[in-house]
Amino acid sequence: MIKTVQRRFALSRKGAQDFCKGVMMTTLLNMALMLPAVFVFAFLEDYARPVFLSTASALHGAIYYIVAALIFMLVMYAISVFQYRCTYTRIYNESATRRISLAEKLRALPLAYFGEKNLSDLTATIMDDCTDLEHTFSHAVPQLFASLASVAIIAIGLFFYNWELTLALFWVVPPAIAVILVAKKKTRRDNRLYYQSKRDVSEYIQEGLECIREIKACNREADYLVRLNEKIDFNERVQIQGELFIGVLVNGAQGILKLGLASVIIAGATLLAQGSIGWFVYLVFILIASRVYAPIEEVLNNLMALFFLDVRIQRVKEMEALPVQQGSAAFEASGFDIEFQHVDFEYETGKPVLKNVSFTARQGEITALVGRSGSGKSTAARLAARFWDVQSGRILLGGQDISTIDPETLLKYYSVVFQDVVLFNTSIMDNIRIGRRDATDEEVLAAARLACCDDFVREMPQGYQTVIGENGGTLSGGECQRLSIARALLKDAPVVLLDEATASLDVENETRIQAGISELIRCKTVLVIAHRMRTVANADQIVVLDDGSVAESGTPQELLAARGIFAGMAVRQEIEKSAFDGRKS
Repeated sequence: MIKTVQRRFALSRKGAQDFCKGVMMTTLLNMALMLPAVFVFAFLEDYARPVFLSTASALHGAIYYIVAALIFMLVMYAISVFQYRCTYTRIYNESATRRISLAEKLRALPLAYFGEKNLSDLTATIMDDCTDLEHTFSHAVPQLFASLASVAIIAIGLFFYNWELTLALFWVVPPAIAVILVAKKKTRRDNRLYYQSKRDVSEYIQEGLECIREIKACNREADYLVRLNEKIDFNERVQIQGELFIGVLVNGAQGILKLGLASVIIAGATLLAQGSIGWFVYLVFILIASRVYAPIEEVLNNLMALFFLDVRIQRVKEMEALPVQQGSAAFEASGFDIEFQHVDFEYETGKPVLKNVSFTARQGEITALVGRSGSGKSTAARLAARFWDVQSGRILLGGQDISTIDPETLLKYYSVVFQDVVLFNTSIMDNIRIGRRDATDEEVLAAARLACCDDFVREMPQGYQTVIGENGGTLSGGECQRLSIARALLKDAPVVLLDEATASLDVENETRIQAGISELIRCKTVLVIAHRMRTVANADQIVVLDDGSVAESGTPQELLAARGIFAGMAVRQEIEKSAFDGRKS
């Protein structure tokens, strides 16, 4: 049963165990809440006896019922405390465990996954979906099963007390639940539509915030707001229609339950007229009929909540089912040569990006990947760091297949500088120190000076303690790039990947930073991606990629002499530079 609960509700094993305990304690609480009715029943039964009317008996009876009432209150209190701990407290702990589990799952996913997935979608799963699961599991799902169990227990007990009135009392329950279950498929479909429309609104808002400069630069604010309003209006319509449908269903089902009280009154009056029951039994069943439908109404409401929850549960299951990258955490390198052996790779089936790519980037040398846009340069560099796993072939680091190395262990040996720099909303000092968390302030400052950061940082109000905003919002593109280079310098890893590392810099700063990069790449395995020929002029080896394949490779001098693709690129850049210089003069 524990495994079934785990699969159905995407819980951990302990969470499933706590859930079952919560159902049991909630059932006990529901039964305990019937104690006042039992108390009234016993009191009325005694009060109806003539002996109870004497003074002595009345005093004795009063003490007895006061003591009984206190005991009932203590029992109800104790059960309530245990029920709270088994549902709310433990469900909140399970929610924390779920969030941590999802975060750990994200750590083990290929880094490329985050480039393919909308970040608002991931955030919504970890935050919004987990919050909905937490709220529903603490307030609805245990109560649903507990209400079903307690109503069943009460129905069985009453059936043995008087089966005729029990049938009159509970015949309305199956049709009321059937009304909800019949519309289950449509309700789930509406919930999925609402969920998706809500996600579309969130993603469109995030897209607008991320692209606000482009929107303003192209005078598309009005168009953006029109589309945003359309998405919000659609989301509102879907929500209103769904809630209206659910409201009609639940109220209709509750209306059917109200017929039960009328059935008890009519059936009880008939049995009373026939002499089959007494007035006391009749009144007791009317009293029960006024209270027993409350937990059943809760069942109806919680069933709808469970249908609403199914979309969230499925989302969590999908994320938990994602394949992760695995490998050994023990890696002892005998060297840091990177070797591509007949590598094939594709993002989408049938659309190859790399085809039979083979080359070796040797330690102590600079290997440059060049080629036209879309030729697979950046993909090759990312594959070297195992951001993805190849479809066929192998990539070796120091003679060991990187697919057998744990990604976190592997990346300890890599310093990476990409064109798209990611910075955090914290101080410049902390942003650089991400390269090596145990670095001293002096080491951070030394890396910053090598990356030519010191000149602009010293001009800031708090210097290296200046908070730079989300993703370096207060800095220029070139300044962000220099911080990224400083971070890589501080890490001082044996393998260096530079993907257009100086693309955001002007010629003067690029020349100055080359000294820092020269320090970074000394005696290391270096893969450089660049479009500027001056950036790769000092490379020991150039690998030219064309349409996903290695078209040519060799030293810059060899490739220029071969008059192939590389030579053509160099000539075109020289012509463009000469034309620009001519216009400038």
